[in-house]
Amino acid sequence: MINILVSNDDGVQAEGIRCLTEALSAFATVLTVAPDRNCSGASNSLTLTNPLRINSLGNGFIAVNGTPSDCVHLAIRELCKQEPDIVISGINAGANMGDDTLYSGTVAAAMEGRFLGLPAIAVSLAGKELLHYQTAAHFSAKIVQGLLAHPIAKDQILNVNVPDLPIEAIKGIKVTRLGARHKAEGMVKTQDPAGREIFWLGPVGKEQDAGEGTDFDAISQGYVSITPLTVDLTAYNQLAGLEHWITKL
Repeated sequence: MINILVSNDDGVQAEGIRCLTEALSAFATVLTVAPDRNCSGASNSLTLTNPLRINSLGNGFIAVNGTPSDCVHLAIRELCKQEPDIVISGINAGANMGDDTLYSGTVAAAMEGRFLGLPAIAVSLAGKELLHYQTAAHFSAKIVQGLLAHPIAKDQILNVNVPDLPIEAIKGIKVTRLGARHKAEGMVKTQDPAGREIFWLGPVGKEQDAGEGTDFDAISQGYVSITPLTVDLTAYNQLAGLEHWITKL
């Protein structure tokens, strides 16, 4: 039986992580380690100035007072009795497509698993009502088994988005690239009860690149989207050009 580490960014009590753990437990030994609160938007942040504490819950899950990346790092280094075969992050409450992946704690948790040498998948449920976590769990199990049988490059993870539809309504699975959004809308300025100015992040930008082949397009048509993401951020196609002009400085 394979060993799977499950984490997320929505917190250890989230419905998505419960559904994912249940689905994977049908064929694997699963350890679930997640933040003790919602950490959406945490990206790849690590806790450096405070100690991490764990709390074992009645359902076997482990809560950590840290970020998604903290949870995966701590679990692999200290909490797993045996190194996992794969790390799965999710199921996120909402899509992680296009530019959103840069901010996503869900994607970051998967990346932390890859940084530590393990195959990794990030899974998100794409929709507004978020009713069909079981659909995302169903496809997560299939994709996990497929990835273990057909590994991808060691500097990549899979970013999976599943439409918020019943299983029978899903049209299939598409391999996609990231789309893109217009820049985010402005901040929302208001006041706290004491009359001091406070600011909220404004809404995300509308879809800009959502054409054929993108994750946005696949989801809009009722397909599961799988996008391979590279962990190495180097723009290799720019190295030669940069080398050319940098020598003239």
